[in-house]
Amino acid sequence: MKFLNQVTVEHFYIGLKILNQLIAEMHQANPGLPLTHHRKTACSFRDLALLQVFQISLTSLRQLQNDASGEKLQEQAIGLALKCLSFDFVGTSLDESSEDIGTIQIPSSWRAIVEDVKTVQIFFDYYAITKPPISSESLECLVRLASVRRSLFSGETERSKYLISFMRGTRDILQYQQGLGQHENYHEYCRLLGRLKTNYQLSELVNVEIYGDWIRLVAEFTMKSLESWQWASGSVYYLLGLWSRLVSSVAYLKSDCPSLLDDYVPQITESYIKSRFDSVQNAGRFSTSKTSSDLTCVEGQLTWLIHIIGGIIRGRQSSSTSEIHEVIDGDLAARVFQLIQVMDSGVHIEARYNERSKQRLDLAILIFFQNFRRVYVGDQAMHSSKQLYLRLGELVGLQDHVVVLNIIVQKIATNLKRYRQSDEVIGETLALFQELAAGYMSGKMLLKLDAVNFILGHHTKDFFPFLDEFGSTRNRTLFYFTLGRLLFMEDSPSKFKAFVAPLQKVFMMLEEMADSGFRSNEVKCAIIGLMRDLRGLTMATNSRRTYGLVFDWLYPTHVSLFVRIIQRWTDTPEVMTPLLKFMAEFVLNKTQRLAFDSSSPNGILLFREVSKVIVAYGTIILSQPVSADPYTYLYKGIWITLTILTRALAGNYVNFGVFELYGDQALSSALEIALKMSLAIPLVDVLAFRKLARAYFGLLEVLCHNHTAVIVNLETEAFAHIVGSLEFGLKSLDVSISSQCASAVDSLAGFYFSKITTGESRASTEAVNMTRHLSQCPNIFLEILKTLFELVLLEDCANQWSLSRPMLSLILISEQIYSNLRAQLLSSQPSDQQHRLAECFDKLMADVARTIEPKNRDKFTQNLTVFRHEFRAT
Repeated sequence: MKFLNQVTVEHFYIGLKILNQLIAEMHQANPGLPLTHHRKTACSFRDLALLQVFQISLTSLRQLQNDASGEKLQEQAIGLALKCLSFDFVGTSLDESSEDIGTIQIPSSWRAIVEDVKTVQIFFDYYAITKPPISSESLECLVRLASVRRSLFSGETERSKYLISFMRGTRDILQYQQGLGQHENYHEYCRLLGRLKTNYQLSELVNVEIYGDWIRLVAEFTMKSLESWQWASGSVYYLLGLWSRLVSSVAYLKSDCPSLLDDYVPQITESYIKSRFDSVQNAGRFSTSKTSSDLTCVEGQLTWLIHIIGGIIRGRQSSSTSEIHEVIDGDLAARVFQLIQVMDSGVHIEARYNERSKQRLDLAILIFFQNFRRVYVGDQAMHSSKQLYLRLGELVGLQDHVVVLNIIVQKIATNLKRYRQSDEVIGETLALFQELAAGYMSGKMLLKLDAVNFILGHHTKDFFPFLDEFGSTRNRTLFYFTLGRLLFMEDSPSKFKAFVAPLQKVFMMLEEMADSGFRSNEVKCAIIGLMRDLRGLTMATNSRRTYGLVFDWLYPTHVSLFVRIIQRWTDTPEVMTPLLKFMAEFVLNKTQRLAFDSSSPNGILLFREVSKVIVAYGTIILSQPVSADPYTYLYKGIWITLTILTRALAGNYVNFGVFELYGDQALSSALEIALKMSLAIPLVDVLAFRKLARAYFGLLEVLCHNHTAVIVNLETEAFAHIVGSLEFGLKSLDVSISSQCASAVDSLAGFYFSKITTGESRASTEAVNMTRHLSQCPNIFLEILKTLFELVLLEDCANQWSLSRPMLSLILISEQIYSNLRAQLLSSQPSDQQHRLAECFDKLMADVARTIEPKNRDKFTQNLTVFRHEFRAT
């Protein structure tokens, strides 16, 4: 123990602990420093010290290997080795929640120590002689060593030796049953087996001399684990992943050595199915009724079988399908279709829909349908899947995919009729229905089916009780979105009129309701359902024709109801959220669906109604007392309202100059109340809620670009608040928000440059106000420019192009602003770097003219990219 003779055990322990803490700190960025600074520090530590620290951990482990009294030291040493191997070598943190942890990019300087077989062996040795947590952390180290990049090795010979050491070590653990009785060891061992196939090809595994023993022991271990599913359920995932990848690689195996998978995979599959059946049988023992227990067990077992069959069919998507595979799929699918014909009949069936086992069975059926549809339903699939449909025709009379599609839709209709309160089953059923309706050809086929036409003609709570359940109101939007897609596939105004007749009745009931009864629970539920239905139907309009059908139905007859609802229900978010979200969809000009005729006033009329909604909601909501839950009762409604206005302003279907020209207050009133709502929310809350932030900054982007005068003509305090919020938004980790703020700043800076700096309109009201704002807040643009430089130069920003646009505009506003900023940045750097940085600043404006024309902007962006590269290289 020469090493321990030189240093006391206590000092030895403290030294290892300090190194552990040091590397732990390298993993965590200091929130007070730029991320780039942390990465530079971590990279420097990686290049200069990390290998030496790892060598210290290995030396310590070897010195302590035979010291039974040094358990605490061993724990520190193994922890240090694990931290070294877990280091973020390339700045991309591994996601340990996923099996696909990726290849570990260990530097080339580690090659010798990694190729040394003693490195791997020391961790296998420690696993054999210790208990958790040391033994399990030893396996964790091996998991990471098994994941090192292929290019690290000197050649294939060294890589082959490396693989052999892992296969021999994992084989010995199984052969001698070392430590697998402890769950921590067991779990990490399963992960290690999974990593071997992830990082090595099947051809490499089979060429190892001990492969036969290894694969046999792993197969036996897997089957034993499946038998012990209650104890090993969280770890079996890695074993099943290993076998899945082994089987997937058989098609690419180019070795004369047998894989032996044909011997073991069927046994493992059988064990897996049996384990699932056993789990269901075990759960059924706790039922109070034998009849209920028997049904629960049968439904549970059928659920697993259907999931397995669906998984087999799904596998055809990623591999070529032969005729024999189609026949097998036909045999399996026929059994599912036979079950479907009887599973919704019987004396006791109504009571079963409330049972969780029955719901799981129907969810499995839906997943089977999704997988079957993707592989075997459609024109192309029909022509390439003749054997499957021949087999289905022989067994259950399903000759083609149209007949299969009819069965799927019948099951969809059955679920929608029978399930009232199972939100999960209804949601998955509607998701499948929507998936079928989304395709043009499959949608056309659906319209030929009686079941679909029945749904289109009877979409009321009398036929589909889930529509009457308050808990299923969210599903109504998807339901009507799907029905709308099918409805609009045909150009038939008469069918549209017949379809909306039930909704028309709801409109009439609400419009005729006296004020005294307008706050009843019945009215509340009717409004919520109607708004969700309207939103779904409007979402389905993707053309001028289909949107026109909805618009002409609602305007002018029914739009006044929306303001009346707001006036009566503003204090109830359950009512306001569906209404406002419908309006946000109604004004969205996606796919240019809001393209009115040149002689049509509909765009202006629509905006006037939007203005009424915004003003009515904003006026009332701002007058109400602050709730204990401000997001639910205030912020959510405000961000949806801001989204409505943003979409209307950016929709390009309204000439907004008309309002001022004719003295119409619709635009000015909407803008005024929107700005009041925006300024009423503390900036810290805006930044805390992402949806609110996106709506807030989205509106500011549109206002600064298209309605700059509205922002400029605000009081200086409000103007400074808005511009200051844009600076905070630039720092957002949400790239979309950061880019929106950059665009808004660019519009303001461009306005100043065009109207004031170049002297085009200095006497205008807007120019005078802008000058006044900057005279009272002289550093406001300087701080933003400084922030932009810091983001581009010091952070790993994904939107450098967007951030570069306002930088040029701000630089051109005032040479003094740019000179002051340059001086600040130079003084913040070490003296030996200042000259080099000054040269970078000189190159930044090379060949850049004093214009904000697109070509000149592109030149500045190119220079900035070079500047950033040279700055970060210093």
